[in-house]
Amino acid sequence: MPYVATPHILVEADGPVTTVTLNNPDERNALREDMHHALQDIWWHLEADRSVRAVVLTGAGKAFSAGGHIPTFIKSYEDPEYLRLTQRGALRLMTAQAEFPKPIVAAVNGAAVGLGCNLALACDLVVMAESAFLADTHVSIGLVAGDGGAVFWPILMGLLRCKEYLLTGDRIPAAKALELGLANRVVPDGEVLEQAHALALRLAQQPQQAVQETKRALNIHLQAMIDRVAPFALMAEAESFGTDDIRRTIEQFNKKI
Repeated sequence: MPYVATPHILVEADGPVTTVTLNNPDERNALREDMHHALQDIWWHLEADRSVRAVVLTGAGKAFSAGGHIPTFIKSYEDPEYLRLTQRGALRLMTAQAEFPKPIVAAVNGAAVGLGCNLALACDLVVMAESAFLADTHVSIGLVAGDGGAVFWPILMGLLRCKEYLLTGDRIPAAKALELGLANRVVPDGEVLEQAHALALRLAQQPQQAVQETKRALNIHLQAMIDRVAPFALMAEAESFGTDDIRRTIEQFNKKI
């Protein structure tokens, strides 16, 4: 039986490839609290399932993920204990995805913003639709880029370029993402899931011990960055919730809900 934790995360097996779909399309797959908890746990379940040899991660509807969920964001601002637990969960999610031994292919079917962007870039291979884009907008709304951008973007595209996109929050269109090394392939919009699945199937058909231990060796670099950078980055992000900048952002968010 496929692992099911919430209706907002779909898990569908197709032979040796399992597709995990962020399923909150009415909110552009913003990561509700139940989704965040499920994503912290799902990698352990998929690792234990020996029928799963590769995973595709994608979003339902037109977006990959808009990132943080506004009500959850506001709750973090208002409740220090909730914020503390949320930041622990963010570290747990980064660690769980990095330690997952089987290959993950991101099928970025649309906008991937904030945490959504970092979920995609923490995958092993990234296939983007031509109209899709990446953006980490933490700094633009008054937050330290704590849940991935400051941790592993430098090893993906270099420090100078990383600083430019994290400090400005600018969008990175699919073609530019490919140029920067943030995507492996850019494909027509209607083909992104099909091509990501085909790539995952190819990896699933490779010798599994060789695939998984090579991935582990490569991800030692990523895990080292998580261990060294993430605790400070997440602590600094938590401190951001006490600033006037985030208060103004919260006031704007409150007007929208």
